[in-house]
Amino acid sequence: MIEEKKRTKPVDVKSQFLRESHPLEPFLPENAKALMLGSFPPPCERWTMNFYYPNFQNDMWRIFGLVFFNDKSHFITPNSKSFHESSIRDFLVSKGIALFDTAEEVIRHKGNASDQFLEIIKPVNLKLLLSKIPHCETIITTGLKATDTLMTILEVNKTPPVCGYVNALSGNRMLKCYRMPSSSRAYPKSLIDKAEDYKHMFEAIGFAERAE
Repeated sequence: MIEEKKRTKPVDVKSQFLRESHPLEPFLPENAKALMLGSFPPPCERWTMNFYYPNFQNDMWRIFGLVFFNDKSHFITPNSKSFHESSIRDFLVSKGIALFDTAEEVIRHKGNASDQFLEIIKPVNLKLLLSKIPHCETIITTGLKATDTLMTILEVNKTPPVCGYVNALSGNRMLKCYRMPSSSRAYPKSLIDKAEDYKHMFEAIGFAERAE
């Protein structure tokens, strides 16, 4: 007599990965006219500060240094190992730029910072976020994952090209939504070229002048 094999419970693949909630509070200056949204922060072991774009290999703050100060090292600490968090915060408040991400809860299927293996479980509550920055009329996404997530939230079927934008309605507010290049070094574009792209975008939304 052939013994019947025991039935096993199907494996829930998702249960093998830990869900992560966003580790940072939204950075929302009251005067914010623009909101920048990435996808999700990298694993904490890669952080050099407790703020957005904390991985020293990520070039966002070098881009900002070039755009506004013509100096890629402007927001880098003297030891050249981390970013100057308080200077970045002060600058963003002075310009009126808010920061958060398009995901509040995710699963990392490879345990790294790659958007390719990032599953968004809970997207950002955009209406709640915008209610706290009433002067914001521009959203800037930093990469394709963030852009696709934002377009889904806003129920927009058209994805803007890199460095382009679409108009979208959120409640009674018309927003200009820009898709910008990722500041990750994995994105195939030089730091100088990315800085030029961001400079043109900031000029278009009224942040043209360089800071002193």
